[in-house]
Amino acid sequence: MRMFRRSPAEQAESTTTRTTADDRCAELGTLGIDVTADPDPRVGDLGSCEECTQLGEHHWAHLRICLTCGHVGCCDSSPRRHATAHFEESGHPVMRSAEPGEVWRWCYLHEVMG
Repeated sequence: MRMFRRSPAEQAESTTTRTTADDRCAELGTLGIDVTADPDPRVGDLGSCEECTQLGEHHWAHLRICLTCGHVGCCDSSPRRHATAHFEESGHPVMRSAEPGEVWRWCYLHEVMG
């Protein structure tokens, strides 16, 4: 029995059939990763969750920005999960991290990171 090692043929097959998130998700494929092309935050800035701020709450784990409208909401590790609530209410499928230095995106429809 072979543990943890793949044959050269298995390695070649995995590299030729590998797909990216953009291949699996049209929504991610239509959006670039150039953050300067992202919408501006529609209220406030990238440093605060819109709904939490309205509630007087200032404690969240991480922030996400909607790439359709610029809504900034707190992530699912935060108590109120406003980014996911925004998707559920609006249907806007893709958001990206609003954390400094992070540019990854998430598609709620396909549950794929890109």
